[in-house]
Amino acid sequence: MKLGIIRCMQTEDFCPGTADFLAIKEKTGVFQGITEDIEIIGFTNCGGCPAKKSILRARELVKRGADTIVFASCIQRGTPIGYPCPFAKRMKELIVKDLGDSVTILDYTH
Repeated sequence: MKLGIIRCMQTEDFCPGTADFLAIKEKTGVFQGITEDIEIIGFTNCGGCPAKKSILRARELVKRGADTIVFASCIQRGTPIGYPCPFAKRMKELIVKDLGDSVTILDYTH
């Protein structure tokens, strides 16, 4: 799996992504049951509210080799601040529409 991670720009200042990387390394969370090696292609933010740049960021991750895009848990689950992205559903819809079936989309990391 060649993984591109999109995270929330609002949490970027205080969350270095440690739990995301740990979930990948230990294959927990959404990565549980994945037997293949996971290569991280990139770790980027959504571009800020209302996530308009997320499509361009997803495209760039794919261009650089990602076959899977995962939304960090800060987007879908609101960790660590307890506030999920109000644009998460729409962001995912737009990225899926743009990238099509050629890329796997995962909803959270841990």
